[in-house]
Amino acid sequence: MTGRTLFVSDLDGTLMQPGAYLSDKTIDLLNRSIADGKLFTIATARTPATVSNIIKDVNMNIPGIVMTGAAIWNPATNRYSNQKYMNPQGVEKLVETYRSMNFPIFLFTLDDELINIYHIGGKLNKLEQDFMDERINSPYKRFHISEDGTEILPADFSKTILFYGMQPTELAETTYARTCGIEGCRPQFYHDFYGPTIGIVEAFSTEATKANAVAHMKQLTGADRVVAFGDNLNDIPMLKAADVAVAVDNALPEVKEIADIIIAPNTEDSVAEFIFNAS
Repeated sequence: MTGRTLFVSDLDGTLMQPGAYLSDKTIDLLNRSIADGKLFTIATARTPATVSNIIKDVNMNIPGIVMTGAAIWNPATNRYSNQKYMNPQGVEKLVETYRSMNFPIFLFTLDDELINIYHIGGKLNKLEQDFMDERINSPYKRFHISEDGTEILPADFSKTILFYGMQPTELAETTYARTCGIEGCRPQFYHDFYGPTIGIVEAFSTEATKANAVAHMKQLTGADRVVAFGDNLNDIPMLKAADVAVAVDNALPEVKEIADIIIAPNTEDSVAEFIFNAS
């Protein structure tokens, strides 16, 4: 490969093993690649609350893309940059829609150092409670949620970075459809580790995409080209924008269809091997 290459990898289903961890082999190969001068970063839907532990043994020396491109996060300083805030009027309409659909959902705001999380829709269900309990002690997040279900919302919506909810598939898909077309907002609906019976609903700024964040990182690092790795639907814009799109063998068919290269599945450390062996 000629010129300086920026390697960008999704985490879940791509770089990580099942169980949400990096294997010793992947960590070793990434660190050897970084020590050799290669540019490596991650692009994930996750927030630093979980990313920080996953990548703690990787000697990343450039920031990572988090929250599906809604922000750039520097692990060394715990500072955010390039935040893509949602349109406040659009946020108000989203809140009204989620309430009218009886769709409980978390609302995230972000300043330079801390994510604040609020909840719309009464008391938490079990999935939501588990979600909060797993993150309640994180230094990267602060929850503003009452025990009796009384809504606590931010003073204004100007720092809203995303919405995230997980509910039965039919309700999730119907609610998602109702939010499509709200100005300044980019809603998403998909299935993930909760399985086919639980749908994930998210909403971001229209500017918050992995593709836009990768373009920013390319400029920031002075890279000549981008090689991106992914497995899921939210990776497709990033893969299409990359100079080389690489899908792992366990990727969805839609992802494989647009990939330039298909490598072994994530369980075989294929992303780290590809980066290590790239000239």
